[in-house]
Amino acid sequence: MARLKVITEPDPRYAKISPRLRQQSVPVENIDDKLRKLAEDMYETMDAEHGVGLAAPQIGILQRMVVIHIPADYDEDDPEERWLTLVNPEVIKAGGNDIALEGCLSFPDLTGEVPRYKWVNVRGLDLNGQALRFRGRGILARVIQHEIDHLNGVLFFDRMDDWSSLGYPAPEEAEEEEAVIP
Repeated sequence: MARLKVITEPDPRYAKISPRLRQQSVPVENIDDKLRKLAEDMYETMDAEHGVGLAAPQIGILQRMVVIHIPADYDEDDPEERWLTLVNPEVIKAGGNDIALEGCLSFPDLTGEVPRYKWVNVRGLDLNGQALRFRGRGILARVIQHEIDHLNGVLFFDRMDDWSSLGYPAPEEAEEEEAVIP
């Protein structure tokens, strides 16, 4: 496996965002060993950066693929560890509303309160080309929405209703309230 470079950006309030992060990703046409190797490298990169999700556009690849790793007990409502690779994912139904602190590997340490759906029904493919259909809840639903947004050129702060919560927490605040960092 290889650790890949995550595209990182400065504070969006003061700097222009890389066009790569704003582009629409194209559907994956061929699931092969090259794509599986890319997924392995994405997992290694995400784990090294202490994230729970990574979309291909974040490493400069404009294809519709995301990887997700939610450690056991990360979500009090779902104590199971989750490893998930989604190829050409889409949310087909969603419901409930939740606002929570969120961050992004492409904007290190920047966090903000982001409204998301509490649950999402998702369809896509796995790395064997098999169709997937499932419901994600809680943190999993939040991470899926965040990563699919990356595939569409949407960034977490684009979803914020109020930018007053967008910022860099003081070290003591960061220890008290942990943001979801997809």
